[in-house]
Amino acid sequence: MEKKEILIHLNRFLDVKFFIFLSFVTAVMLLGYMRFYSSHPLNGQQESVVIAINAEYVGSCSVIVAQEKGFFAGEGLSVTLKPYTSGKAAMAAITNREADLVTVADIPVMFAGLTNTPVSVIATIFVAEKDHGIVGRKDRGINTPASLKEKDIGTPLATSAHFTLDAFLNRQKLSPSEVVTHNYKPEELSDALVTGQVDAVAIWEPFLSSAMAGLGANGVVFYGQDVYESIYNVAGTQSYISTHSEAIKKALRALIQGAKVCNDSPSIAQEIVSKATKIKVEMLKASWSLYQFDIKLDQGLILALEDEARWAIKNKLTDKSKVPNYLKNINIEALESVDPFAITIIH
Repeated sequence: MEKKEILIHLNRFLDVKFFIFLSFVTAVMLLGYMRFYSSHPLNGQQESVVIAINAEYVGSCSVIVAQEKGFFAGEGLSVTLKPYTSGKAAMAAITNREADLVTVADIPVMFAGLTNTPVSVIATIFVAEKDHGIVGRKDRGINTPASLKEKDIGTPLATSAHFTLDAFLNRQKLSPSEVVTHNYKPEELSDALVTGQVDAVAIWEPFLSSAMAGLGANGVVFYGQDVYESIYNVAGTQSYISTHSEAIKKALRALIQGAKVCNDSPSIAQEIVSKATKIKVEMLKASWSLYQFDIKLDQGLILALEDEARWAIKNKLTDKSKVPNYLKNINIEALESVDPFAITIIH
């Protein structure tokens, strides 16, 4: 083969190699472009996220503030808040695909683990010790915790209020079987107590204060701070979390901003929460110092879920007999990528 022909073949070979290389580079750039713009929409488009929240609970502060102050929008999310009066009801919204994320206490998460419902917590957003308790009627002989024995007590069954009631009775060396419990929705309890349908109610704020206000001097309140710490979270179905990882990270960044306002600018946060929840500002101010609005995943959540599962099993609120591994109901990766120092769960 002549030198000229060799050069021609070599040039052709190099052209093919260059074309392949150029095609590879183009494909990589296109893939990167698609991934970037799938999480950073063009033309100001924002990804829609529906969050089911307990709209009558101060624990939702970071979510409400993040919405009101535009932190979600600033992260590229168009958030709609759907109101519910309990985390239990809100949890049903995500399992029924009526919402994408939910604000929920630890008890519904505990039951999700027992029933193998594919739900995971992405962050704890609120912790409080003195927002659950029991209000009783003095004219029904209730003056001390021990006097709850053989009384009719209203509470939303299978909720954190129900758990608090049983734990409180335990502390008084009373069995749950030594009282008569009646199932009510949170918003029904104050009326049931005032009208005498029950002797006492077990519930969380602001319904706790409403029940006490309804009775006035005839009421007595026992707080559950020694038996239950409220751990309030944001959760989603595992399928939604895995397929919307960028939206989850954006939501967490917005919640961190919201929590900062709740912690560092209480007067601003109280006005925003009062407007959204109808809880009076004066009531919020009275207990605000007892609240923690940190965005975190703490080992205490796992311990609480396990303790609550044992309670549910013992009281036959489930047909399960074994405490599940609750790590499967915690998504650590999302918060770890946003704020790794916020995680103390052993994993």
